[in-house]
Amino acid sequence: MVLAAAYARELPRYGLEVGLTNYAAAYCTGLLLARRVLKMLEMDEEYEGNVEATGEDFSVEPAESRRPFRALLDVGLIRTTTGNRVFGALKGALDGGLDIPHSDKRFAGFGKEDKQLDVDVHRKYIYGGHVAAYMRSLMEDEPEKYQSHFSEYIKRGIEADNIEEVYKKVHAAIRADPTAKKSEKEAPREHKRYNLKKLTYEERKASLIERLNTLNAAGGNEEDEDDDE
Repeated sequence: MVLAAAYARELPRYGLEVGLTNYAAAYCTGLLLARRVLKMLEMDEEYEGNVEATGEDFSVEPAESRRPFRALLDVGLIRTTTGNRVFGALKGALDGGLDIPHSDKRFAGFGKEDKQLDVDVHRKYIYGGHVAAYMRSLMEDEPEKYQSHFSEYIKRGIEADNIEEVYKKVHAAIRADPTAKKSEKEAPREHKRYNLKKLTYEERKASLIERLNTLNAAGGNEEDEDDDE
């Protein structure tokens, strides 16, 4: 049984039309799933989660009336490397108000040497700061490649300086209405069937008698030919 699902392809509805496969988009998808589940269970007002993403680790606290909705992260066959997008989705779901057992060791910004989460680095990834840094780098070093690589961003007026605001608006839009939109696909057309007309018992009986008579007549003709020889 699937209680709820959320997909990155839904994000254009909330204002994110490009970059649907990076860490920041994964965060948005996790946030969408969490808010959708809690709204279905009528727990969205009780468990708002972490409304403003700061990059810090966050775990929801139990309320007085009901316990938070607990979920478990199943990464499947994905490699659980530090900074993998699946942990961006995890962070979004945590900030969205779900209770998920976790560690901050795989979030973007966790240092191997000091064994601590760099909150500022993690926040940068949540708001697409790593994309903005790459945009600035290409603009300075390879402007032609920048025009080509980020053509869809440029077309929509998204620049390195305003990309954080784009994600903030997406987060707000998700919280405002996380409900799933019904599919607008047309219903499948009915295919014409060319099955033979079903015969009644009497019609089947008459057909069988006719075929037997034909066979018997054919057998009689063969015996007459043998006698003539």
